[in-house]
Amino acid sequence: MNLFKRLVWGVVVSACAGTPTLWAQNFAARVVTVSDGDTVWVTPLQSQRRQKLRLQGIDAPERCQPGGEASTRALRELLLNQTVEVEVSGHDDYQRGLARIRYQGKDVGAFMVSQGHAWSYRFKSDPGPYVREETAARQARLGVFAQARPERPYDFRRRHGPCG
Repeated sequence: MNLFKRLVWGVVVSACAGTPTLWAQNFAARVVTVSDGDTVWVTPLQSQRRQKLRLQGIDAPERCQPGGEASTRALRELLLNQTVEVEVSGHDDYQRGLARIRYQGKDVGAFMVSQGHAWSYRFKSDPGPYVREETAARQARLGVFAQARPERPYDFRRRHGPCG
């Protein structure tokens, strides 16, 4: 299914389920849980309804993958219980909001990739939005890029399935 159809399908499923869509929303929120290196739960400051968000543009290692615990810990230390600015632009296949998140004015996705805690999310031939940060982290051998042959989370999931 192409990206446009997936986005439309996400809006339709959300509407049919009776849940409000997160489509193109900007809001301030408090981070209440960090699930892994690219997924957080937030509570918007204007409501009490928790929302699960995936950081758009990055792919962090799975928790059971080398570097996964460090990635989760880095995101937790940065964001847990902090107020952030959220820009949701759609949903992923798991109905998580796809979001750019800023903390103290800085792009959290760029930070995670620049520290070697995630890859720039690639789609087909597009190297993703954080290719410069990833290149710098690789050259500096930071985080997952200190490994001799770091495995992309996408490839890890294909070989091992999701962490249990």
